[in-house]
Amino acid sequence: MASEPLFVTESITIPGWELVEQFVRASGPGGQNVNKVSSAVQLRFDVRSSPSLPQPVKDRLGRLAGRRLTKDGTLVIEADRYRTQERNRQDARDRLKALIERAAAPPPPKRVRTKPTRASVERRLKAKTTRSKIKKLRGSADDV
Repeated sequence: MASEPLFVTESITIPGWELVEQFVRASGPGGQNVNKVSSAVQLRFDVRSSPSLPQPVKDRLGRLAGRRLTKDGTLVIEADRYRTQERNRQDARDRLKALIERAAAPPPPKRVRTKPTRASVERRLKAKTTRSKIKKLRGSADDV
C-alpha cells in the first residue's frame, strides 16, 4: 500500500490508503537485474468506489482510461520504464495524476452554429456562376 497522499488539484486529493502498489518483475531487456529484482510497479486505484473523486470526474476518467480500467472499476497503471523501483513508483503516480487532471478538466463548450452572412452567400453563388461559365466555354466550337 502507498502511504503518501496524491495531490492532483486543489480540490482533489487521493489519500494513500486508496492506492495499492504491487512490485513485480519487469519484462524486456536488462539482463540479470530484470531477472532478479522486482522493479516494475502496478499501481491500482478503485475509481468506482473512491470517495475522493466527484461523479463527473469518475465518468470522464472511465472513458479516458480505456483498457487500463478493469470490469470492476479498478484503474491499473503499470510502470517499468526505469531500472529502479522508486523511479517506476514515481512514474506510475505521475501518470495517474496526469490522467485524473485530464478527467477533472471541464469539457470544452459545444460549438454554436452560426448562419453565413448574406454577403458570403452572394460571393459563393457568384463564384459558382463564374466557374460554370468558364466550364461551358470549354466545349467544342459547334456547341456555342
